[in-house]
Amino acid sequence: MLYLWVKALHVLSVIAWMAGMFYLPRLFVYHTQVARGSEAAQKFMVMEEKLLRVIMNPAMIATWVFGIALVIIDPGLLSQGWLHTKLLAVLGMTGLHMAFARWRRQLAAGTSDRSERFFRLINEAPTLLLVVIVVMVVVKPF
Repeated sequence: MLYLWVKALHVLSVIAWMAGMFYLPRLFVYHTQVARGSEAAQKFMVMEEKLLRVIMNPAMIATWVFGIALVIIDPGLLSQGWLHTKLLAVLGMTGLHMAFARWRRQLAAGTSDRSERFFRLINEAPTLLLVVIVVMVVVKPF
């Protein structure tokens, strides 16, 4: 029964994390469309910082904690090939999360050289990683 509760908490934290991973780069797109130092730019900076600090960072940490707990409860998971691919994709998602945090700091400092087009393209990366993760967990192809 403990395994199912931890799994439920893991899924909930993943949902919260992914909501932020989908929304933050969209905020970056809008942020690049306004003048630096403008009232709108200030509003985007507050929204981006709060999304990252209040929702995304805790959700990412919780996702990792509950995921590790699942493996501790059922170490046999480590022998399944699908988990290795899922973990690789989750590491990619974590790296992307860190990149988002860096780009947020650059936008806030006015030192970002990233374009609206760049953020529109990078906005698709979490979706691609999520597809891999979900297919690995649900289909378990190997």
